[in-house]
Amino acid sequence: MPIDLHTPLAELKGIGPARSRALAAAGFERVLDLLFHLPLRYEDRRRVAKIAELSTDGSYTFEGTLRNLRDIRVRRRGLTLVRGWLDDETGSLPVVWFNRPYLRSQVVEGDLYLVHGAVRRRGGRWELGNPTCESASAALHGGRIVPVYPSIGKMGSIGLRHLLDKVLGQLDLERTLPDRLPEALLERHDLVRLPTALHEVHAPPDGADVDRLNARRSTGHLRLIYGEFLELQLELALLRAREVRVEKDHRYTIDNRLREVVRGLMPFRLTGAQKRVVKEIVDDLASPHPMLRLVQGDVGSGKTIVAALALVVAIESGLQGCFMAPTELLAEQHYRTFGELLGRRYRIGLLTGSRSQASALRRDLAKGRIQLVIGTHALIQESVDFRRLGLAVIDEQHRFGVAQREVLQRKGDRPDILVMTATPIPRSLALTVYGDLALSVIDELPPGRTPITTRVVEESERADVYSWLRKELEKGAQAYVVFPLIDESERVRAKSIEAMGKRLRGFLQGHASAIVHGRSPLEERDELLRRFAAGDIRVLIATTIIEVGIDVPTASIMIIESAERFGLSQLHQLRGRIGRGRAKSTCVAIHGTLSESGERRMEMFGATTDGFRIAEADLDIRGPGDLLGTKQAGLPTFRVANIVADRVWLERARADACEVIERPEEFGAESLLDRMSARATDRYERFAGG
Repeated sequence: MPIDLHTPLAELKGIGPARSRALAAAGFERVLDLLFHLPLRYEDRRRVAKIAELSTDGSYTFEGTLRNLRDIRVRRRGLTLVRGWLDDETGSLPVVWFNRPYLRSQVVEGDLYLVHGAVRRRGGRWELGNPTCESASAALHGGRIVPVYPSIGKMGSIGLRHLLDKVLGQLDLERTLPDRLPEALLERHDLVRLPTALHEVHAPPDGADVDRLNARRSTGHLRLIYGEFLELQLELALLRAREVRVEKDHRYTIDNRLREVVRGLMPFRLTGAQKRVVKEIVDDLASPHPMLRLVQGDVGSGKTIVAALALVVAIESGLQGCFMAPTELLAEQHYRTFGELLGRRYRIGLLTGSRSQASALRRDLAKGRIQLVIGTHALIQESVDFRRLGLAVIDEQHRFGVAQREVLQRKGDRPDILVMTATPIPRSLALTVYGDLALSVIDELPPGRTPITTRVVEESERADVYSWLRKELEKGAQAYVVFPLIDESERVRAKSIEAMGKRLRGFLQGHASAIVHGRSPLEERDELLRRFAAGDIRVLIATTIIEVGIDVPTASIMIIESAERFGLSQLHQLRGRIGRGRAKSTCVAIHGTLSESGERRMEMFGATTDGFRIAEADLDIRGPGDLLGTKQAGLPTFRVANIVADRVWLERARADACEVIERPEEFGAESLLDRMSARATDRYERFAGG
């Protein structure tokens, strides 16, 4: 029976009802679904070994006859053995199969078979264990480069290999699977068409390079990688076009009067990077279309000043501004910062969930009497209205979802959106997670920032570290001590506040200290953080709740316990809590036993304070999923592409997508963009819907 891409798998020969249900439960219902179930790796079984040549344990392919197959009774219930001998012209080899009692009825002694399996030396002789066994005249699992597939339910690699071999034999891919990518782009990058790519990936030709296949660098893999990236970048470009296509009603006045106001408000000169980013923002604000821009910069790079300048442009143009932070503590800190910078000229409000004057502030906001409001999630409540919101700034974007951004946009008539993050994001990750936003980078620290000295030490040096800390406290220093856990854990080998916090406070007696963590009551936690900021507490013993948004310029020491339990970017964020004042600052990372990746993290952490180098290294070590959190960030999943290993192809796809969006008729890409537009809308609605 002829098949096509949409043939249900249940109609294929050899797929019974139970297997069909298992495949469907895993998302495989049509032949097309199966074609995109790609091999995990490849085994080179092209060389047929001779039994007499055996010298080391390993996996081998042999061609020979089978004899003396017999069932072996074993005491262990549920286990059956079949034993026999494999003969070739050079010798004989014992062979054993586990739980394959049907084999005796399928093998014809004397016929030539191709077998492949692991050879081990047992009791002074070689033995071949649980090999595949197939007729040498119609071999599928040996004598070639063999794809190894991830299982689907109870259907393992061998069964999938059989199934895909049948599908490829019956399907005319060239006719049934047209390549929708523009021919000009495939030629630009010397890539094969999709039907050829899929056939090569599932059935590599005899002359293929196995190392390139396993590294996903075959011509087939590169075409699939590029295709995944290009389609994603087209979706993101279309999403951005959707957001900025409409004209905004509000306009900004950017003139000499505004420049005089800015000069009067700014207490210091901007860095070159800050000036560049401010210009990019102002150019966006001057555009008739809404701004969607991400500003990322390392800890202390001056993002808040950049945001303040953008908000001044909005307020001086008769519009309102808002600034949304992820926590009440951070919102309060920004409220104080903006009050010091702008409070003499503008009326500023603070709106958080615990503010008792919230109703009066909401009234003033709706009437336009509040020109700038700082707040938390409380800003996106239904009861909050603006008279004329022009610019919304979202701080620490990765702490919010796309849904919150969408709700904030609805608070005004398509307000301009400025997103900020102090977590340096590798460009490859930014192009996938925040690909619908224009990107600005503040890659220069303001002058006067005190360099931080970083020491990475083993647990055996802990006593020396805390003796040093006590001496520094006697000189007037202020310090953080951070633990990865609140309570001790039997599963995780790491120091906890519960186990060490009280002992540490006793050791530091005479120097005011406090313990704060995620289970501390909110009011108590905020009060302790305020007292630490005021200098009343000299040592704050905490978990990672102090990772973001704590600004205490007098704190100059950071000790991180069980540092191996933290990712590189998290370690860098913790280190960023110090070095904010004039005092010489030191970070000490105390670690236990290190894995290979742990050694890489500690080495990089001690070698640099450059957040962007740290982020790139963290991405390489941990992979993209853990760096931002796939669910929160909306990180897409790929069948074959990898944003770390394939970042060059991601950059190419990004550039190509921009060209295609601008000149679709030149590439013959109108139908492709229609299809991507539908997918982009679906992606947007899924993420915006939370």
